[in-house]
Amino acid sequence: MAENPTQNIHEYLAEFDDIPGTLVYTAARARRGYWINQFAMSMMKPENRERFKKDERAYLDEWDISEEGKQALLRRDYNALLKLGGNVYYLSKLFSADGIPFAEACSTMTDMTWPEYRQMMLDGGRKPEGNRSIRENLAAAAAAKGSN
Repeated sequence: MAENPTQNIHEYLAEFDDIPGTLVYTAARARRGYWINQFAMSMMKPENRERFKKDERAYLDEWDISEEGKQALLRRDYNALLKLGGNVYYLSKLFSADGIPFAEACSTMTDMTWPEYRQMMLDGGRKPEGNRSIRENLAAAAAAKGSN
């Protein structure tokens, strides 16, 4: 990202959308996901986990969460929850309530199985090549297609 002290904040924040596979947690996302995150934090209390496990839908209906958000929570669709403003550190309370380790839950947000994800992390994580810019990836793919 180019540093420009006079750059509009909205233009600056839009540049984050160019990072492949990454959703930067901005103030706008925080506002949008407020109730999802409040629900997730409620999982810290044993009595709330018990109520949730007894009837997930009924417990979710107590929260001011959109239907889209409730469906994503019921499916444990963490990518959708992140797009809806969920914060992975708040959502980790739900992972824990489900008895799933943090790294294993993170693997569900990728196109890898848990063993593949674990090995990738043990090998040093994602390689930076191809993971820096969506625009650059599209340009490189177009150039490669044009040279064929």
